[in-house]
Amino acid sequence: MCAKADVKPTVGGISNESNLFTTPEQSARKGFCSVRHGLAFVLHICNFSIYTQQMNLSIAITAMVNHTALQSQPNVSIYSQDDWNATQEESQAIAPAYAWNPETQGIILSSLNYGSFVAPLPSGYVAGVFGAKYVVGAGLVISSVLTLLIPLSADAGVAALIVVRVIQGIAQVTVLTGQYSIWVKWAPPLERSQLISIAASGGMLGSFLVFIIGGLICQTIGWPYVFYIFGGIGCACCLLWFPLAYNDPESHPFISADEKRYIAASLAQQDRLPDWSLPIKAMITSLPLWAILLFHFCEYWTLQIVMAYMPTYISSMLQTNVRDSGILSALPFVAGWICIILGGLLADFLLSRKILRLITIRKLFTAVDVLGSSAVLVSLHWVRSSQGATMVFLVLSAVFSSFSQSGALVNFMDIAPRYTSFLKGLFQMCVNIAGAISPTVSGVLLSQDSELGWRNVFFITAAINITGLIIYLIFGQAHEQDWAKEETLTHF
Repeated sequence: MCAKADVKPTVGGISNESNLFTTPEQSARKGFCSVRHGLAFVLHICNFSIYTQQMNLSIAITAMVNHTALQSQPNVSIYSQDDWNATQEESQAIAPAYAWNPETQGIILSSLNYGSFVAPLPSGYVAGVFGAKYVVGAGLVISSVLTLLIPLSADAGVAALIVVRVIQGIAQVTVLTGQYSIWVKWAPPLERSQLISIAASGGMLGSFLVFIIGGLICQTIGWPYVFYIFGGIGCACCLLWFPLAYNDPESHPFISADEKRYIAASLAQQDRLPDWSLPIKAMITSLPLWAILLFHFCEYWTLQIVMAYMPTYISSMLQTNVRDSGILSALPFVAGWICIILGGLLADFLLSRKILRLITIRKLFTAVDVLGSSAVLVSLHWVRSSQGATMVFLVLSAVFSSFSQSGALVNFMDIAPRYTSFLKGLFQMCVNIAGAISPTVSGVLLSQDSELGWRNVFFITAAINITGLIIYLIFGQAHEQDWAKEETLTHF
């Protein structure tokens, strides 16, 4: 949020020049029945669908792997679990199983991010210039159709599966990146954290449901139906997105005049319109931008490991079958889903009541995330013999991690609202780099030692997270940067 937005708004986040509309705009600001909140809930559903498609392999892979076959392979770490093996025999009678060792599994889980390096910047830039409706919609369609093809590609071999996952990852990036350009024209500054948190929390809900339902599907009707069901849900979401999503309030056919005026007045003091040109040199030398960029990489190093390996960790450490692993894996995500929404509401409350400055809110929420989640993840090694303690720690990790959504992860909209969509693409590229590396590295560590490997994974994760926090605390800012206001700089 820029400094101007903190000073100019006087009543309900609107400027003195707009006092003529004070009463209706105050009314337009209240409640969750506004069109802008409706758009946030539509994006919530779209993010729900995308994350189910990202996470479905994480739960399905516990049933897709033939652990009996792996026992005969040298230098492969496996977990001896009677219940799990019984579940494998049951699922193998329904669907095929594959002899993928932990290193191969790590590569397959990471492959979603291998081709995603090329997508964030173009998709964010195009969505910022032309609008997000068709960019997000196209990505959702492609990802959903490819989800339906994953069982067929797995039968064709590891290479075919990786190719499908790479293309699917590119499509998903267009959804996760392009949607942020919508909030440039739809989100009043004092509601920004709230609206984005509502939309983003769909990812946590999707992760929760795909685990709690996916394990049951794998054990009863076979793992291919995990992809058929959630791919079909994604196709249905496309039918919801195209008729209900609009790039700006002016083009929406059903928005009230009061809400339209309120949004326009609240954004009037900010130079937020995206431009064809980009101040590349100024961006490269901007320390606040680099601080947010590096934190994205560090934060998503952890999140990608958690999303990819949560069912595998619970299955191996707690010796559960596929169904129970899915149910237990879902608990941290439902906690995170709730806390992301509450965190956004808390951040906006602290800001609107002037209890804390915006930069203090961003850094405080980020510190709670990193310090809390790092502490509980590192402690998992010493409580692994207790199912109750392990689950409490995993839930606490998700709760702490949810705070960053109202912290550093949304901070780029504060320092450069004009280039929101492009910057989201840049940060998404860092997310994909972390996603391509961290599960692969984890797979290598686990293939060397199944018990101490987890300890090493969590120690490395904590060290990377704390490094990102230190850099962000030192260099992070929350006021609009000069290069985000000026159009006279050297441009791309």
